[in-house]
Amino acid sequence: MQAIRYSPEVRDAWNKMVQQCCNGTFLLDRRFMDYHEDRFQDASLLFMEKGKLKGLLPANIKGDIIQSHGGLTYGGLLHTANTSSEEVEKMLDAALDYYRNIVLAKTLEYRPSPYIYHTYPAEQSLYFLFRRGMTQTACMLSSTIDLHQPLPLSQLRKRCRKKAIQYGVTLHKACQEGQWKLFWKILSQVLLKRHGKQPVHSLTEILYLHNLFPDNIQLIYAENNGDMIAGTVLFITPCTIHAQYIAANEEGKSTGALDLIFTEIIHSSTNTPSSPKYLDFGISTEDKGNLLNYGLVFQKEGFGARGICYNHYQLQL
Repeated sequence: MQAIRYSPEVRDAWNKMVQQCCNGTFLLDRRFMDYHEDRFQDASLLFMEKGKLKGLLPANIKGDIIQSHGGLTYGGLLHTANTSSEEVEKMLDAALDYYRNIVLAKTLEYRPSPYIYHTYPAEQSLYFLFRRGMTQTACMLSSTIDLHQPLPLSQLRKRCRKKAIQYGVTLHKACQEGQWKLFWKILSQVLLKRHGKQPVHSLTEILYLHNLFPDNIQLIYAENNGDMIAGTVLFITPCTIHAQYIAANEEGKSTGALDLIFTEIIHSSTNTPSSPKYLDFGISTEDKGNLLNYGLVFQKEGFGARGICYNHYQLQL
């Protein structure tokens, strides 16, 4: 098993392999990964055995640390459903040898995708890295709905949804750049007021990514009397709809607009057998999981969401 450093010349082969991997999503496509390539020094690997591409490891290097991946929600070893446990072990050992002896890195930070993003079970890498001394460094709690068998809505969420309908709130999918601009204004104001932060993606970046992946990145928004009052940006993968951004202005909050948005997403997905299995609201924690926002969890659980974990690990090389 050979570990080969990624270069732009193998971009097409990388992207084709991501589509074949049971734990690969469009976030690991080079077109998505490279939108912020100026901020991360790439250290990704491809694994070849007997002339055949067996797997991928999206990664970047920061000082003497290898991160998989520092600029993405998750990374980890990517492989197909047919990949054996022995092949996973060989790929990991090839990666560790490369980073230790060629890159001279001292630490691997490993952020695998949660199982809800896998089209087939794919957690063998966690077992083999555990055997090599990997330790857990973070555990972030996210709230997720099984759309194929969702729990009932809480009475509060039902009342808020009913209020939105009574106010005449309507839902739409963004199809013009101006609609994204309006939502980004609402989102930026909410994040600045609550957290003193800006969205991870700038408006220019999210429009660029939406144009590259129009089926995977969508904006669902609510209007009242012709004005946008709330919305959510969805990252859609084969198994999971992830609410990447959620925001409402004061009118959106008072009319229950977000309740109408998410109950409609749940309803439409539940009645479409070919739709993704999960709706993931994202994490409600800070400080690597040591702080939990109980109010935020309460709101998400009102839709029937329950916990899954985004785990981070570290291995000394």
